[in-house]
Amino acid sequence: MPDLSPTQPLTLASLAAMLQGTETVRLSPEAEQRISTGHAYLQQRLAPVANPDAVSNHDLFARLPDAGLPPDAQTQWQANLLMSHAAGTCPEVPTTLVRRMLLLKAQSLSQGHHGVALGTVRRLLDFYNRDIWPVVYEQGSLGAYGDQAPLAHLCLPLMGLGEVNYQGYRLAAADVLGLFSWEPLPLRAQEGLALLGGNQFMLAYTTEAVERATRLLRAADSIAALSSDVFGASPAPLHEALHQARAHAGPMLVAARLRQQLAGSGLPAQAWAKAVPAPDDPQSFQYVPQVHGASRDALAYVSQVAENECNAVTGRALIFPEQDLLLDGASLPGQPLALVLDHLAMAVAGLGSFSERRTALLVSGQRQLPLYLAADAALNFGLLALPHSAASLVNQNKQLCSPSSLAESGQSSHGPLSTGATAAAEARRVVENTEQILGIELLAAAQALDFRRPARSSPALEAVVAAFREVVTFVPHDRVLAPDLHRAARFVREYDWA
Repeated sequence: MPDLSPTQPLTLASLAAMLQGTETVRLSPEAEQRISTGHAYLQQRLAPVANPDAVSNHDLFARLPDAGLPPDAQTQWQANLLMSHAAGTCPEVPTTLVRRMLLLKAQSLSQGHHGVALGTVRRLLDFYNRDIWPVVYEQGSLGAYGDQAPLAHLCLPLMGLGEVNYQGYRLAAADVLGLFSWEPLPLRAQEGLALLGGNQFMLAYTTEAVERATRLLRAADSIAALSSDVFGASPAPLHEALHQARAHAGPMLVAARLRQQLAGSGLPAQAWAKAVPAPDDPQSFQYVPQVHGASRDALAYVSQVAENECNAVTGRALIFPEQDLLLDGASLPGQPLALVLDHLAMAVAGLGSFSERRTALLVSGQRQLPLYLAADAALNFGLLALPHSAASLVNQNKQLCSPSSLAESGQSSHGPLSTGATAAAEARRVVENTEQILGIELLAAAQALDFRRPARSSPALEAVVAAFREVVTFVPHDRVLAPDLHRAARFVREYDWA
């Protein structure tokens, strides 16, 4: 049974395994102890605040927003705080990402620096383990003081407020609590602020995008290798010495992967391949290692920051019981994630730009391939429209890559601040677009390979094409291609490219 533990750092790999698994996630004994210790410490320090004469004006605990309120008023204050910030709008966050948000929020609170009650963290995990997904909206956070609007929607159901998705139905949170005989939680001092403070919306999008982009990098290498093979591109730019001379890790790895993927191909021995002029290939074939490798190096940096944030404690006022401290360290702004999300979007978009050019060349009628890869060009248009679809996605990616980490929000003492939540949604869309762009290229490359028969590509690439042909068949005559494109994108997203 997987645990959330402050003594066991959460890695991207362990996060992915936890999300893919079906086992119940719980708090480790160490996490429960830290949460309980932090909560008891906060309550102890807040107790004298009820008597203003006993507290110094310089005591940070006395200056907490809800300090000094009686218990019933404190509970209402927390409810009002969450309700007032639940102002999200536009599309709903997919339940797969809401699931990540719940887990990452529980992970952050498990460090014991927020003063929340143990029951509050357990209830978040109850939602996670019982497939109860709060209705959260994509728009509303700027990253200025954390993802307040999305987190408000995420946590309202703790009090029986808001809505949730449960077993395919959208229900009032109070009704679902009733199904499990759970009482709404009466949030106490500082719990509302602790729940709103954090970057779990941005972090959920970042970790998912990193997982998908990692798979996408492997897919891009294999698909580019297949396109190069059927197009007859020279293997000379893949030579190990060229990339060792420049000494970038990513390009060296990609060149090695392409050499491995192409090993054993029978296409270079064909007469049409021997007739190809001396190495004069388009850049989208020559420079695959440099472009894909740079994206790979960029993703390594993004992954490092994302993994660090998975274990970081974010919030407005953090407590440190062992040192008898309450610190307001302004640890909320999401600039670290905003920067890497912009970086990730640009790195992935670069894969798509090169892929679109290779698709256009495959259908251009060069090197003894039929124009538009049409089986009967007198009657059929073949794959004529594929480069257009890919180009439209490439153009949209360029717009989505406008940096959000440089945007300003707020005024006076509240700016400038990055709009990291916008970067999160945009980066996810770039990844989705690029999955489709590479799916389009794979469709064209597989079609081109069929025109090279009976010759065969390498064993590694033939295995990819055989799996692809189970979901997208050869196009012998014109048909509606949209379903093929959607299946191709799903193949790119789900196939085991390792």
